[in-house]
Amino acid sequence: MSLMHTSFTRRRAAALTVTALAVALAATGCGDGDSSAPALPGKPGAGADGVIAQSVYDAAPVASDADIPAGSTMAEIRKRGYLNIGGSLDAPLLAQQNPVTGTIEGFDADMAKLLAKYIIGKPEVKTTTIGTQTREALLQAKSVDVVFQTYTITPQRATQIAFAGPYLTSGLAVAVRKDDTSIKSVKDLAGKNVIVGANTPAVTALPTAAPGSKQIAFGTDPQAVQALLQKRGDAYVQDFTLLASDAKSNPGMKVVGEPFTTEAYGIGLNREDAQFKEFVNNWLKKIQADGTWAKVWEGTLGSVVEGGKPTPPAIGSVEGS
Repeated sequence: MSLMHTSFTRRRAAALTVTALAVALAATGCGDGDSSAPALPGKPGAGADGVIAQSVYDAAPVASDADIPAGSTMAEIRKRGYLNIGGSLDAPLLAQQNPVTGTIEGFDADMAKLLAKYIIGKPEVKTTTIGTQTREALLQAKSVDVVFQTYTITPQRATQIAFAGPYLTSGLAVAVRKDDTSIKSVKDLAGKNVIVGANTPAVTALPTAAPGSKQIAFGTDPQAVQALLQKRGDAYVQDFTLLASDAKSNPGMKVVGEPFTTEAYGIGLNREDAQFKEFVNNWLKKIQADGTWAKVWEGTLGSVVEGGKPTPPAIGSVEGS
């Protein structure tokens, strides 16, 4: 995740007072997916309010004994009985602690639980909240097994740790007001008044992606969202995962289309454990092929995105993965 995205995440976290209370009560949390609601019609992966259905967990694959050799990291995790992950508790639709149930919900959180089920046979995880500046050190010290935290794959980071994946692609995307049906993708922004964050990648990307668009810049994400809702611009262009979180908190807006730039997220692993990386990549391929990945998308990030589900990124397709 970029420094710009990280700073916006911090501002967003400050506004989520209920979630902040839950975080203050517990620096770590456990989740097993058992509290997910029944699936809703028309959304195969969806339960209630952005929580994936219990049926997704029930149908998820489990590794065979042959896939978990004695002495491997996977064998150690299976014996321990839970997957130790580094992540967040304050990112709506990605990894947010439910203040009522205490479970951690969202795309990253659910992917971690599904990896736990693949290894252990049940979605047992222990989440250690970490900062972006400590991820590499924790993985190198084996203080956590994996990191699920919108962790952008870069060649520089790949000299310190390993990445499985990519498992999710983000990038700049478009948000509009809920009742707007005229804008369906960035191509429809030509000649429009477009809200952007000052000094964000949108400033330089829009002239090429939407020729003739006029930019209206705001210093913070909350200011930009308010401007969109108050009709001071036709659309808001920002990082996809941030817009999805905004749409979760603001029912008057929605995300349209897919990201039109690319930022690939990987699962952080210890760099010295090539066997574990191969194992996690094979798991990703399985859940992409059997539709599990798509159901997690539909029940989390996809719950606020208008349009079909995206194609999952190809494993090993990004430099550093």
